[in-house]
Amino acid sequence: MGRTVVTTSIPYVNGTPHIGHALELVQADVLARHRRQRGDEVWAQTGTDDNALKNVRSAEAEGIPVADYVARMADRFVALGEGLDLSFDDFVRTSTDSRHRPVVERLWRACERSGDLYRKSYTGLYCVGCESFVEGDCPEHEEKPELVSEDNWFFRLSRYQDRLVELIGTDVVEIVPATRKREVLAFIAGGLGDFSVSRSVSRARGWGIPVPGDPGQVIYVWFDALVNYLTGAGDRWHDSERVHVIGKGIIRFHAVYWPAMLLSAGLELPSRVLVHEYLTANGRKIGKSLGNTADPLGVATQFGSDALRWWLLSDVARTGDTDYSDDRLETRLNEDLANNLGNLVNRTVAMVRKYRDGVVPVVQQRNPAAENLRAARREAAGAIDTALRAFDFRRAVEAVLRIGDEANRFVQVTKPWQLNRNSAELDAVLAELVAACRDIAEHLTPFLPAAARRIAEQCGGAVVPAPSPVFPRSVRPRP
Repeated sequence: MGRTVVTTSIPYVNGTPHIGHALELVQADVLARHRRQRGDEVWAQTGTDDNALKNVRSAEAEGIPVADYVARMADRFVALGEGLDLSFDDFVRTSTDSRHRPVVERLWRACERSGDLYRKSYTGLYCVGCESFVEGDCPEHEEKPELVSEDNWFFRLSRYQDRLVELIGTDVVEIVPATRKREVLAFIAGGLGDFSVSRSVSRARGWGIPVPGDPGQVIYVWFDALVNYLTGAGDRWHDSERVHVIGKGIIRFHAVYWPAMLLSAGLELPSRVLVHEYLTANGRKIGKSLGNTADPLGVATQFGSDALRWWLLSDVARTGDTDYSDDRLETRLNEDLANNLGNLVNRTVAMVRKYRDGVVPVVQQRNPAAENLRAARREAAGAIDTALRAFDFRRAVEAVLRIGDEANRFVQVTKPWQLNRNSAELDAVLAELVAACRDIAEHLTPFLPAAARRIAEQCGGAVVPAPSPVFPRSVRPRP
């Protein structure tokens, strides 16, 4: 049995959650559930990044205290746990979690002892959306960066350039997919400059964790926020595989800044950094600042959490951005879930009830037509393991769908309704179908835990209950 820590990035709370947040949360949840299913001891965590300048400005715009604003907005992210059927063990709020400040201070002092923190004056263009300095217009946010002059603490990132190339190049810190690994190595090869890790109290409006020994400065958001992984994981960080799930827009912070900070402090590095693409709406990145968000709780309420989770896992590309629409989600719900898996479970249970009074028959003989179905069942676990190791959710869920496809073909080939009702041949067909449904429930568990339970409740026992739709079709009125 292994030990694994799975984390998401922690979003700013200057806006409500959007479907892009749901993508990352569901991906991380699937990885955690899959590892638990395979027997690992798993710690999965998420949270909110409360100590950011953009949060301060949003609170000021509403004319309310920052703490009140942050608490109200963070609650909306907490609500995603139930709405998306998530299984995280911890939720770290960086402004109120009593564990967090001492951990941030310890890391700061460790980096200071290594000689990697120093004060200097600096003038540059600052993107509030990224909470970082940029060279020109920010490609992530459609707003002009601000010209800022400050006297802050800086971290000696340049000291770790060669070491980072070695660690990332040899996959000690593995970045997936490989295109993102090449991107990070190219960024490092361009030369690493030291980066600011504090802000003046006046510019931060007094919000944030004070720099140890320098009360006129607060610790800058990225140094503070990244430490949340240590805050939640605690001692688990030291003897586990450490997996970060993040979006491509913050890769340099997690694959460059964060490992350098840990090297400076003498702590273990992330094992894997798994990078997902963006969701878009009509070709534009979905984001709070762009005003084109889709509310994940609203989508889950309309279509069900199973449908939303399934779309995020089955339709979102591993590389390249993916456009979200209700129509696309509804198509996957109806075709994959209702027509394929749901129809299979319903017809299997109905036939066992009709032909065997609900008693699941025991296989006495094999039907040659079941070979492809048996192969799909036999190969599913390995295919899912391989796909999730490669951070490829589409390929993972295809292994489950393949069982459904082959089982439905098996029904069409054998035509159980035409077989002698007292025959061993019919017993064999029904037993094969029930076994397929049980395997689907098992393999579906990390992806759609609630649906997997519903399938197991109908097919898992020696006697099946009356059939009940696992995935009702969605029929929306069209304009």
